[in-house]
Amino acid sequence: MKTQESAVSNPTVLANSVNRKKQMAAILNKYGIVFIFIAMCILMSILSPAFLNINNIINVVRQIAFIGIVGMGMTMIIITTGIDLSPGSVIALVSVVAATFAHPGGSIIVPIILGMLIGAGTGFINGAISAKGKIPPFIATLGMMTAARGLSLLYTDGRPIGNLSDSFMFLGKGDIAGIPFPIFIFLLAGIVSHILLNQTRFGKYTYAIGGNEQAARICGIPVDRYKILIYTYAGLLTGIAGLMLTARISAGQPSLGVGYELDAIAAAVIGGTSLNGGIGTIPGTMIGALIIGVLNNGLDLMNVSSYWQQILKGAIIVAAVLLDSRKNKKA
Repeated sequence: MKTQESAVSNPTVLANSVNRKKQMAAILNKYGIVFIFIAMCILMSILSPAFLNINNIINVVRQIAFIGIVGMGMTMIIITTGIDLSPGSVIALVSVVAATFAHPGGSIIVPIILGMLIGAGTGFINGAISAKGKIPPFIATLGMMTAARGLSLLYTDGRPIGNLSDSFMFLGKGDIAGIPFPIFIFLLAGIVSHILLNQTRFGKYTYAIGGNEQAARICGIPVDRYKILIYTYAGLLTGIAGLMLTARISAGQPSLGVGYELDAIAAAVIGGTSLNGGIGTIPGTMIGALIIGVLNNGLDLMNVSSYWQQILKGAIIVAAVLLDSRKNKKA
């Protein structure tokens, strides 16, 4: 009893205890999403032994590569307190235009450049309308979502475009040393985006705009210009994802990409990106996308209805937003 009382009355012991708690809280705050991901993998492997099959794991990463790439651009946009509802429709527009020029005998460079230009161009328009036109990003990108889907349907009269070259289909179906090509692009996009956010002026200004846009303007940061650049880069990533998805399904589909914007937002939010702006990381978004992939794959292996999968995904998104809200209140 005396020992306990002396420990409580000892300032050094109390200080050490408080420091340990702070350190644990900091670790959980920084790496909590990683622990959740590991726990989900362990749980899924217990519920379904087939989950740990190497082919299944590779398939999970390949499936989320497309969402993850779009999610990286979405992360940057959300950090600035913006939002983008157009990626799914832009993917469809990229798909049908690229497929038109990806037939056997043609150069693979043409559809790739066109797809990337369409993605970057739509992102530029979104950013310009939002930044220069002072229109809320929700409205600006909602308009692009509707227009891009309509253009893709008009361009093809609602029909798919097939007969793609083998070299183009490699973008979505090919592999290098047994690893699907989309996974390499996913990792490369993650590295480039992470460097942009953490090692360049572009990234510093992105966080500054999200932290306090008015203060950023007072400090001389060209806010409008960087908002346009952020949306353009996000559009470029969407274009790349659209090219790989088209190659993956071997056709240009005007209905492709439905719901991808929601999955991208989910990946970013689950990965720790704050909807209040100023907070978010690319590795977090990549893990967020993996969590979505593990959840979908594990439930598929257990023959859980896709309807229940949508409900669970929605619940996870709401839980992530509530957690973020609580953190902001404490701060």
